[in-house]
Amino acid sequence: MTIAISRRRFLSRAATASLAAAFSSPLTSARAAAQRSGEAEFHAVDFHVHLDNSTLDKALELSRERGIKFGIVEHAGTKENQYPTLLSNDEEMRRYLAMLEGKHVFKGIQAEWTDWMTCFSRETLAQLDYVLTDAMTFPGKDGQRVKLWTQEAAQLVDMSDKQAFMDRFVDWHTQIMAREPFDILANVSWLPASMLEQWELYWTPPRMKKVINAALEYGIALEISSSYKLPRLPFLTLAKAAGVKFSFGSNGRYPNMGKLDYSLQMAKELDLKPADMFAPAPDGRKAVQRRKY
Repeated sequence: MTIAISRRRFLSRAATASLAAAFSSPLTSARAAAQRSGEAEFHAVDFHVHLDNSTLDKALELSRERGIKFGIVEHAGTKENQYPTLLSNDEEMRRYLAMLEGKHVFKGIQAEWTDWMTCFSRETLAQLDYVLTDAMTFPGKDGQRVKLWTQEAAQLVDMSDKQAFMDRFVDWHTQIMAREPFDILANVSWLPASMLEQWELYWTPPRMKKVINAALEYGIALEISSSYKLPRLPFLTLAKAAGVKFSFGSNGRYPNMGKLDYSLQMAKELDLKPADMFAPAPDGRKAVQRRKY
């Protein structure tokens, strides 16, 4: 799948409806427009694909059908993190990497909690194309890891003062970016269900800027999530103005891998160009190689 980046040139050649169609379906017409105009284009990549309830072969078939390259991520960290599949040591990581070797995918992990780096050698982590994580596992009242999207979270994390919780939550974003060697922050600006309807009340510009500044400082790309339809445009506008890199993510399990409608719509709204997008770093410049931990 290929996207013609400039709205102005494209709008001069087609009606607005054609442009919308180009951003929500296989983009053969967008590629043709870019070739005719001589403009730069970029390839859409879904860097947040899970193989849960699926197989690699099925994922590759969807990737071909949708014209989108996938970045496969498996959960990785200590055994205290409870997932159906979890990579916890070099041997498990090497088997995972071998499964993906030679396939038309990027090789990634979704890092869990703050100690995932201790499970693997730097040499093994360097064989990944990228590391992705999020801030949705949060320290509870006794320091235990709490999955904020679960029903139990309200009993384990004090959210009685929602503004005070937000301050802690934003600080948590910056802490994990400062401490952990990863490349993409996923599910950016997510909120618990009880707060989501008032997203603008909680994600104020100063809080947005705090996360954006940390992403810039540590060279971390911010995911535009099509599963959560986040971040919203005000956050993304600030991030683009600051010079943050972006990635697209479906957080997809079969058959939702590669469904990037929201990500692509935001790319259109922001007029994103190839230079705005995350690309895996070359050997020696990956976060697990250049960051101290």
